[in-house]
Amino acid sequence: MAKKNYLKIEYTLTLLIIIAVVLIIMPIDFASNAQAEFISRWQDKYSRLEYMFNVINAHEKDEIIKSFKRAKNPEERENIVMSLIQPYFRIRKEQLPKRYAVRFMNKSKVPRTSRYYFEDTYTSENGMIVGIKDLDSNNPDDPIFIMMFDINGILQPNTWGKDIYGVNIYEHGIEPFGQDMSMKEIEMDCSMFGTGLGCSYYYKIGGGFND
Repeated sequence: MAKKNYLKIEYTLTLLIIIAVVLIIMPIDFASNAQAEFISRWQDKYSRLEYMFNVINAHEKDEIIKSFKRAKNPEERENIVMSLIQPYFRIRKEQLPKRYAVRFMNKSKVPRTSRYYFEDTYTSENGMIVGIKDLDSNNPDDPIFIMMFDINGILQPNTWGKDIYGVNIYEHGIEPFGQDMSMKEIEMDCSMFGTGLGCSYYYKIGGGFND
């Protein structure tokens, strides 16, 4: 009888250990799957955006640049960009809830004074949030706009490099944030110690991620 009770205790302990291991591993698996899905959706969005600008550059570039120069204020310039993007992303302007707060990958909140804080936001397919910012630079080498894409909308984590990615828009085309960084800089930035902005380029070229 004592032997049977001992085996029962041993079996119970083994079962508890297995359950504990599963509970530890499962959140990591869920996080990995979610991250992989975010990256896949970002790569798809970037491909569509790149295609759109290639079409524009091939057929309408000069007229659009003239329209930008004729625009009287940033709002008019933004409306021009929105009219270009609308057929590809079906976006609409929408006020985001106050609880929506964007963070960098190092968990610091993006301040309103940051270049990467977006006041003008839109919603798109599947609830994706699209942000646009007019930089209004006179230097032809600088971006004229930057855009952000929160792949899963108001749902968490609302973090650059996890579910949020971005692009620079130039007169000649687009490039993801981080393309001007070295790989060493990108790997540092696309980590818990960085902003996560460089992940936009890192994941676009097939970089891996750490949980």
